[in-house]
Amino acid sequence: MLDVILFVVFPYVAVAVAVGGTIYRYLTNQFSFTSLSSQFLENDIQFWGSTLWHYGIIPTLLIHLAGFAIPKVMALMHSTPEMLYMAELAGKVMAIMALIGAGALFYRRVASSKIRVVTTPADWVVLVLLIFQIVLGLMIAFIYRWGATWYLHTVTPWVASLATFQPAPQYVASLPLIPQLHFLNATLLILLFPFTRLVHMVTFPVDYLWRSFQLVIWTRRKVV
Repeated sequence: MLDVILFVVFPYVAVAVAVGGTIYRYLTNQFSFTSLSSQFLENDIQFWGSTLWHYGIIPTLLIHLAGFAIPKVMALMHSTPEMLYMAELAGKVMAIMALIGAGALFYRRVASSKIRVVTTPADWVVLVLLIFQIVLGLMIAFIYRWGATWYLHTVTPWVASLATFQPAPQYVASLPLIPQLHFLNATLLILLFPFTRLVHMVTFPVDYLWRSFQLVIWTRRKVV
C-alpha cells in the first residue's frame, strides 16, 4: 500500500496540482510568471551561481527526459563501455556544476541582507529541495554506478506506466532508499512548481532562437 501511495498516487496528485495550478496562476496573475530577479541588488555571486546552475542542470534535465522519450536511442548511446564511462563522467561534472551554482545562490541569499529581504519562505524551501535533489543524484552516481543503463530498465518503464495509466510501482519500489528519495523529491518539486518562482521555466523566450538581432542606432547629437 505504501508503494502505491508514494509511487502512484503521489505522482498523479503532483502532476495534477502542477498543471492545474500553473494554468490557474497564468489566468489570474500572468505578471507573476517570472524569476523575480534580484540581480540589481547583487550581481557578482548571482552571475556565477546562476551560470553554473543553469549550465549544469539544463543538460541534466534534458538527459533525464531523453531517457523517457527516446529510451532506445539512449540505450544505443550507452552500448559500449567507453560511451557509458563518458556519460557517467559528464553527468557527474554537470551535477557538480549545478551543486556549486545552487550553493552559491543559497549563500548569496544568506549573506546579503538586501537579498534576504526579498526572499520568501517558498524560495528557501525550493533552494533546499534543489540542493538535496542534486546531492541525492550525486550519491546515486557514486554509489549505484552506471545509472545510465539501469535507469532505462527501472525509472523509464515506471514513468511510462504512469503516463499510460497502467501504474507499475514495482519497477522502483525494489530500488534502494537513495534512488527512491531522489524520485520522491523530484515529485515534490513538481507539486510545488506552480507556487514558486519555478514557473519561470514555462516562459522561456523560445522565439529568441530565430528572431532578428535588435538594431540599435545612436541618434543623439554629439555635444561639442
